[in-house]
Amino acid sequence: MSSHLDYEKEVALQAQTRRATIEFINIVHDLWYDKSIELVMFRNPLVDKRASEVLNLIDYAKEFVNKPITIHDALSIAKAIQQIDLPSSKLDIGKLAYECYLNPKGCEDKVAFVKKQLKNATEAKNIQPKDVVLYGFGRIGRLLARELMTKMGKGSQLRLRAVVTRGEINQTVLEKRASLLSIDSVHGDFLGTVQTDVENNALIINGTTVHMISAKQPEDVDYTAYGINDALIIDNTGAFRDDVALARHLKAKGASKVLLTAPGKGIPNIVHGVNHLEHNPDNVDIFSAASCTTNAISPVLKVLEDNFGIKKGHLETIHAYTNDQNLVDNMHSKNRRGRAAALNMVITETGAGKAVAKAIPALEGKLTSNAIRVPVPNGSLAILNLQLRSPVTTEALNAIMKQNALEGDLVEQIKYSLDAELVSSDIVGTTAPSIFDSKATITDGETIVIYVWYDNEYGYSHQVMRLAKHIAKVRRFTYY
Repeated sequence: MSSHLDYEKEVALQAQTRRATIEFINIVHDLWYDKSIELVMFRNPLVDKRASEVLNLIDYAKEFVNKPITIHDALSIAKAIQQIDLPSSKLDIGKLAYECYLNPKGCEDKVAFVKKQLKNATEAKNIQPKDVVLYGFGRIGRLLARELMTKMGKGSQLRLRAVVTRGEINQTVLEKRASLLSIDSVHGDFLGTVQTDVENNALIINGTTVHMISAKQPEDVDYTAYGINDALIIDNTGAFRDDVALARHLKAKGASKVLLTAPGKGIPNIVHGVNHLEHNPDNVDIFSAASCTTNAISPVLKVLEDNFGIKKGHLETIHAYTNDQNLVDNMHSKNRRGRAAALNMVITETGAGKAVAKAIPALEGKLTSNAIRVPVPNGSLAILNLQLRSPVTTEALNAIMKQNALEGDLVEQIKYSLDAELVSSDIVGTTAPSIFDSKATITDGETIVIYVWYDNEYGYSHQVMRLAKHIAKVRRFTYY
């Protein structure tokens, strides 16, 4: 009889948890769409998440901070946030729940507690929305389009206004573009609506018009003809890689800034969170978001350099195959890349070891690097074999990395994994560019080997978004 009663209690408790989760999800959406206040859970997005996904994030938060945080804790704080007059913001409710747990007396009045923690929000400046144009519509371009439209909210930050591609734009082309945006073999379905407007050569994404523009050359476009002004052009074609070529975008009417989604020459190469504050957007018109691998390793390397110092090291990146490789054996200008990408592991080069010095000058000449392309379409791994300036234990190294994932300037960049079963498919869809595998850390005095996973498409796209907001000066008040 007692076991039956225990079971009934469990069922009732689960029902209460589900109801609380649904109420929490409703508040998350009301805050986002009505007030442009985005709630996240230790940097993990909460907008458009299902109840099971939210509960999984709660479990991660509980394990991450080693405190019994529950959905009821998150719900009570979300209700308090609803009652406060805040500017457009991005708030980590996981951190607020953690801080509430550490200070139970100070958190008895949730509204007073949240007001105290977010007291600096009143100093946040009003921001002017920025028009965005995607120049190119490949893998990164379409992911950026998805995220820009999903995170548009009330449109107070970045506004996707147009996409520029080569070739004729007709009904067939529009339908194919819409299909590729809606359905993705790696990232799944777009959680929104995509329709075609053939008469106006546009896609209607989540009810908002995005013009599809055909142009052979960047300078040929008149964006003002589409009501687009002072736009940030995000070039994801890979065709223009230096300051001279990218400056052609600035000759187009209605364009004011350029962001390249690849390493660039003669322009600042930025890893957001690491060196983005070193270049004032008021003084620079063209930026590079560096490479996906550089964005993956730089945050972790910065933590190690700042805390222990790095003498030298080697980076080996185990990278998903890309569109640059051949589907079947065929001619290729680079060694080995001509072999079938989905059938072979392919040794190739990477410039990430040298490129990281652009973000962290202290590492100039200290890192060698190589790459192995492997038969997965997305999800990569960087293996860093480093010699530090001081000895360290596995426990101490992991503790430093966890601290930086929890607080400080790199909380958006570093995700601390506690999962001993982590594999490449698990990290697909992670917004952080660096996923530190704490269970794989190896130390031997001054010599360490660490493993950093990264979604080379989705995680990198979010770094591009963060840098775009910095360039456009539309970064909201944030609390991490």
